[in-house]
Amino acid sequence: MFVTVAICTWNRSALLRQALEQMTKLVIPPGLEWELLVVNNNSTDATDKVIASYAPRLPVRRLFQATPGKSRALNLAVREARGEYILLTDDDALVDENWMAAYVRAIKQWPGAAFFGGPVRPAFAALPPTWLRQAWPLIAGAYAERDLGTQAVPFRGGDHIPYGVNWAVRLKEHRAYLYDPSLGRQPGKRIGGEDDALVGALLADGYEGWWVPEAIVQHYVPVERMKTRYIRSYYMGHGEFVHHKSPPWDGPVLFGRPRWLWKHAVLAEAKYRARRLVSPPEVWIRDLITASRAWGQLLA
Repeated sequence: MFVTVAICTWNRSALLRQALEQMTKLVIPPGLEWELLVVNNNSTDATDKVIASYAPRLPVRRLFQATPGKSRALNLAVREARGEYILLTDDDALVDENWMAAYVRAIKQWPGAAFFGGPVRPAFAALPPTWLRQAWPLIAGAYAERDLGTQAVPFRGGDHIPYGVNWAVRLKEHRAYLYDPSLGRQPGKRIGGEDDALVGALLADGYEGWWVPEAIVQHYVPVERMKTRYIRSYYMGHGEFVHHKSPPWDGPVLFGRPRWLWKHAVLAEAKYRARRLVSPPEVWIRDLITASRAWGQLLA
């Protein structure tokens, strides 16, 4: 078997170094051949130097995508991959030593499956603030935490899907189902959802996917993401995604957006600001999410 591991990166050379260092600890199953693709998405930092420094220790190949946008970088990796399967993770993630071996076992166990996904656990740079710990069950998805249990189960869709920081796709399907370039983080845009859209398309067309509980990654959470402004930005991006996927509105509009949505956003924002003064985080965080999603739809 031959597999490709792919990481896309943009101006995070320090984190990339940590991710690649962890890759050197991978347990490689006997008889497995693999390659590591690192896509430099027009970085201006030391990314290329970091990639080159790991050439003696990893089967790494550097790719360059000049046009900003994670989806474009991912699509380049898919086009250039030589493996039968492509295992995808991020430059701010640390894969478990048995990560690759777990996916290889799953591929052999379910040869008819087109994709697989595993757990994503947060790796906090510092102790999270009290409000974040209290509200965590409501916003864990904003930090890409994913835990669907200790047993292998087929993916069902909805919230029961893998996250892009930790999944594997058979290459022939992935080349038929590329990432939407209008989605995915890029300069000046918060919108995400490129992974969700692709997984949804695979499931809708009848492809099988499996949860692999032993394929674990740790996802870095920096201090700057432990603030409410990150929560607002994340859910505004979700609102942009909803706007992108919604049909045109044919009712009353104000500044090109539904009038009811303006009212909805203002009321949710007022509730958030008032309740934050007197209520616990698990109450006001819901209002912040609602308001942020609405503003994202309005400002998209």
